[in-house]
Amino acid sequence: MGRGSLRIYLGAAPGVGKTVAMLDEAHRRLERGTDVVVGYVETHGRPHTAALLDGLEVLPRRQVTYRGSALTELDVDAVLARRPQVVLVDELAHTNVPEAGDGERHEKRWQDVEEILEAGIDVISTVNIQHLESLNDVVESITGIRQQETVPDEVVRRADQVQVVDMSPEALRRRMAHGNIYGPDQVDAALANYFRVGNLSALREIALLWLADRVDEALERYRADQGISDQWPARERIVVALTGGAGSETLLRRGARIATRAAGGDLIACHVQSAEGLASTDPAELARLRRLAGDLGAEFQNVSGADVAEAILDHARGVNATQIVVGVSRRSRWQQILRPSIASEVADRSGDIDVHLVPHEGSKVGRRSARAAGLPRRRVLGGLLLAVVALVALTVVLVATREGHTLSLDLLLYLALTVVCALVGGIWPALFCAVVGSLVVNWFFTEPRGTLTISDAPNALALAVFVLVAMAVSSVVNLAARRTEQAISAERESSALAAMSRDLLAEPRPLPALLEHARDDLGMRSAVLTESGEDRPSRVVASTDPLLPAGSTVPAETTWAIDVTVEDGVHLLLDGPPVAAEDQRVVGAYAAHAAILHGREQLVRAAREAAGLARDNAARTTLLAAVSHDLRTPLASIKAGVSTLRQSGLDLPPEDETELLESVEESADRLDALIGNLLDLSRLETGAVQAHHHSIDLLDAVVSTVRTTSAPRRVEIALEPDLPPVRADLGLLDRVLANVVENALRHSGDADVRVTAGRIGDTVQLRVIDRGPGVADDDKERIFAAFQRAGDAPQGDGLGLGLAVARGLMTVMGGSLVPEDTPGGGLTMVVELPLAPAPPVRGDADRHQTSAITSTERAGDRANQATTQATRATTQEDA
Repeated sequence: MGRGSLRIYLGAAPGVGKTVAMLDEAHRRLERGTDVVVGYVETHGRPHTAALLDGLEVLPRRQVTYRGSALTELDVDAVLARRPQVVLVDELAHTNVPEAGDGERHEKRWQDVEEILEAGIDVISTVNIQHLESLNDVVESITGIRQQETVPDEVVRRADQVQVVDMSPEALRRRMAHGNIYGPDQVDAALANYFRVGNLSALREIALLWLADRVDEALERYRADQGISDQWPARERIVVALTGGAGSETLLRRGARIATRAAGGDLIACHVQSAEGLASTDPAELARLRRLAGDLGAEFQNVSGADVAEAILDHARGVNATQIVVGVSRRSRWQQILRPSIASEVADRSGDIDVHLVPHEGSKVGRRSARAAGLPRRRVLGGLLLAVVALVALTVVLVATREGHTLSLDLLLYLALTVVCALVGGIWPALFCAVVGSLVVNWFFTEPRGTLTISDAPNALALAVFVLVAMAVSSVVNLAARRTEQAISAERESSALAAMSRDLLAEPRPLPALLEHARDDLGMRSAVLTESGEDRPSRVVASTDPLLPAGSTVPAETTWAIDVTVEDGVHLLLDGPPVAAEDQRVVGAYAAHAAILHGREQLVRAAREAAGLARDNAARTTLLAAVSHDLRTPLASIKAGVSTLRQSGLDLPPEDETELLESVEESADRLDALIGNLLDLSRLETGAVQAHHHSIDLLDAVVSTVRTTSAPRRVEIALEPDLPPVRADLGLLDRVLANVVENALRHSGDADVRVTAGRIGDTVQLRVIDRGPGVADDDKERIFAAFQRAGDAPQGDGLGLGLAVARGLMTVMGGSLVPEDTPGGGLTMVVELPLAPAPPVRGDADRHQTSAITSTERAGDRANQATTQATRATTQEDA
């Protein structure tokens, strides 16, 4: 009897619909005639899930008594006795309840499933990504909650099918807010803790990445089982073959750029240990390359092999790579024929793997020296060797067949040999061949033979013409070869510059990228772009030198190999070896690009400054419009009340006089609140606000603030009694809470405002919940802008500064203020503050001193709070 198959529905979080998907699959199989039963399904009281059980055979559960409570578990014996084709088992990571007496047969439910599978029964199950053993620590760091029930990754990886049940974080939070997952009493806490958008997005990404890795494993296993050697890539993988020399950094950076353009493809740095080609690297250089690979997000691996090209290809095929990046040196055609390069061998044998041939830094220096001295030294030596060997061989053959040919044929053969030597080694091997060839012809084939004397004048003239023709042909061939080398070099340079221009268009920071291109292409150690003026020293605009970061000052005594004026006051500085004369045009091209990019950055900065000035003007206009109305209104009320009270002939009843005085006092408080918010906003914009952090009891702070609001009876405080202290400035926190609570009271209508708080990891979240009309998602950030009110309506008695001031003060204290939708309607303002550090253990003297300091700080806090409560606003107008 064979083992049954396992199908798992994997979810990123509770409530995404794993159980529903499993029950839908059961109904589909039942309609096809498959014998399906329900071994264990947990509906969590959800009506829609429970309705899907209709029509399915449900096996009875095993009753277990644990600590006086009656619980139910999966009955494995009942499943084995029934022997269906397929059984549904929910919650694979569940821990079984231990049974009194002999104990539970299996500790975990996945062990129950293993027993059922061994009996040849197919199982369909569910599990959430946070329950996988290897991801437990990751999930805890994201959500702050450690999962007690886990399942080994290998159990899920061995499943025949794993299907992700996906749902966007926003849709899942809507389901939660509508009560489709938890009960109404749990919704607020769940949305504020585990079901935050950031948490759900991270868990969803982890689930998709885990499944992608499993797809790669299954693909490799299938290829191995079927003996398939062709590449079946599930994603882009780029292997960079490193040389360990100066060009390795260029190769690795090029591979990183290719991986980035390949929608986040995998990058693998492969260092090949060999005695030739990609030679071994000293440990310090290898460690530096490993660090650079880590910085670029690459996996670093060492590979050894006698055949370097085959080792690179074997490794690439082993990791299922789609692209290979390998360095290539500039080689002559003769060298390529005699000894093919490793890059060409990799390209020839790569098959369906794409190969990128990147000229590395060391080869470019050799290319410049070759151009400066003519043809490469090896090519010249090869031509001389060919001239010597070919002259000896040709002379031996002609001497042996002396009677079968004439002097004219001999001269033509030696002339042909001279042309061949010119093609291979240039003018010097050809001249050597021509001179020696003429002497050989004179010695062996002209009368009198065996001497350098020529008795026949026509023969002397023929030899002279032979030498002149050989020299002319050699010169022409050599010139053509050099022109060809120069044309190829120019084409490569233009292609490199064109590729650089294309790459710079996609770079978010083009100036540093341009300098990196210039440094790598010209073989320099560093490249710096500086800007100076008449009254200021040279300042670094962009740099590849870590000792001269952007914004630093260039030392006056520093010397540079190249100093090119880009534009007035802007210079391109290069540090490294001297540059050949023909490479100066490349330097000029980089300088022209730098001028364009520098000018573009200046235009961007000017546009940003203009946009900032436009915003400032708009803010001033809005401020003047608001002040003209909102400050004049309370002043008018104060003037009217005081004028009425001062009329000597008017006899007012005591209650009317009291009402007028209350109106004057209320208008004065309103005016004081508006001016206070304006002053706070001004201090925030100038950076004059400084926080003095202390350990604060949040409950005391909330109660103290709510008592001074405009409607304290409408505020319900529901804070946890064991809430840890937070680290904040008591006076600033009081202003934040007052502005937020007043804003909630203003927009909550007749409904009460609820204040709750709870600990989330290393922070405490305080939530001010109103049941008002709420705020649309597009307007949630706009309400924190200064001078903004609900719908930008002109009516109201505020400038729209309360929430802007509150968020600014929270930023100063190191906290945050964010809006969220209230389930059922309304807006929830979330105030997040860090926990106060635990006090250190001290001796008696230290405790006495600390007590005195703490008493002083508390007295200062109380004075600060009293001053703040006396001056801050009792009403704000925000949205």
